[in-house]
Amino acid sequence: MRLTTLIESCKVLSLRGNEATEVSSVTADSRKVEQGSLFVALEGICTDGHSYIGKAIEQGATVIVYDKPMIEEYFSRVTYVQVENSGVALAHIADAWYGHPSQQLRLVGVTGTNGKTTIATLLWQLFRNRGYAAGLISTVANYVNGEKYPTTHTTPDPLTLNALLRRMVDAGCACAFMEVSSHAIHQKRVEALHFAGGIFTNLTQDHLDYHKNMLEYRNVKKLFFDNLPAEAFALTNLDDRNGTVMLQNTRAEKKSYSVKGMADFKARIFEKHFDGTDIEINGKALVVQFVGVFNVYNLLAVFGAALLLGMDEEEVLRELTLLHPVAGRFQTLRSPKGYTAVVDYAHTPDALSNVLHAIHEVLGSRGRIITVVGCGGNRDRTKRPIMAREAAERSDKVLLTSDNPRFEEPEEILRDMTEGLTDEQRQDTLIITDRREAIKTACALAQGGDVILIAGKGHEDYQEIRGVKYHFDDREEVEKIFSLDRIP
Repeated sequence: MRLTTLIESCKVLSLRGNEATEVSSVTADSRKVEQGSLFVALEGICTDGHSYIGKAIEQGATVIVYDKPMIEEYFSRVTYVQVENSGVALAHIADAWYGHPSQQLRLVGVTGTNGKTTIATLLWQLFRNRGYAAGLISTVANYVNGEKYPTTHTTPDPLTLNALLRRMVDAGCACAFMEVSSHAIHQKRVEALHFAGGIFTNLTQDHLDYHKNMLEYRNVKKLFFDNLPAEAFALTNLDDRNGTVMLQNTRAEKKSYSVKGMADFKARIFEKHFDGTDIEINGKALVVQFVGVFNVYNLLAVFGAALLLGMDEEEVLRELTLLHPVAGRFQTLRSPKGYTAVVDYAHTPDALSNVLHAIHEVLGSRGRIITVVGCGGNRDRTKRPIMAREAAERSDKVLLTSDNPRFEEPEEILRDMTEGLTDEQRQDTLIITDRREAIKTACALAQGGDVILIAGKGHEDYQEIRGVKYHFDDREEVEKIFSLDRIP
């Protein structure tokens, strides 16, 4: 593809060389450069792509896109394009390289701290169930219609993202649903995408290892809505104090959902049990297979978005009754000994609080709650004591254990967590570093009628330790124990 076509939407500050040169491939990874490549030098968190410009040229790159005026030597066979922002430029170049796929889909982005995966996945399932070809980009998995692709990030880099969207267009998908993380917004990964709609779920503490504070975290989320086109919709949770903030400067059509007050899409909750919830949406009664108020919010967002995309209300309500929880999101398993295990991805204080509150609402005083929880390494340390405190305040027994320690020592993470506990709470807390042993111990402590919450990893089937991912699945561990319980 000709360079002039690729950089047409970029803010070019200077160009040295042949702007009509043909490009054979596009990459921001110097290791993937080949003869005729366009290499975009990006400043990342750990490394700066500008340091690899020389290596990229040695490997055959014929175009260098950069935003730092640090080129010391120019080669006549190479075209140098200085742009205002390399991240923004990569987004536009990727969009052009794959033929502007987001403009050929009805693309809906879901952002917020909690609920992104559930809402995006349920929308994909709902549209697929109604016979539509649809795509999904999520934390758990990426789908092009019914074909599954692996995922490494909540929101992929621009090249991977546009490649997936192109596959969706080529497969005949009419719409696509994707999680939009704060990292992706801040790093301009979604900058060039054309969205038909955006959904805001909520905003609670997370990612403060990346963002300086909650205000910056909120403003990054808001930027997504600020950039929505006028023909899109912006659907927000009015019951979150930041819900109206997201709509302040958007050009999109403003819509809202709520459980507590007036909104475009409104729900009421009647009865809760571990198999589901009896609710009412916009005056219509239905029974859904989801537990917890937080899931009612998720379903409301799905309902609202589906209607805004043109689906019939009665069809949507009928489909909501048939949908199942997403993998690792409040998945319940029944023990032969009469207690229940709940596996959930809750890895933020608010998410953990929501899940425990949902269990309390159903359980009442009929049993105890035993919580197994840890915190990930090399992530926001400030939430660790809060996570432990939330678990202790809402559980009868807590087992603190390892999550994904990554490059930190598990014991150090657990020490950070215990700092959030009072002396009395520490007496009711067990610290078992080995996650498998922690789950076994929780099951051994449980009696008929009790509920064990195993939080933090949900759908993940690995534990990341010192850069290596070892197979580990919370659900599998519980099922192994339950299978032994069945042996007479």
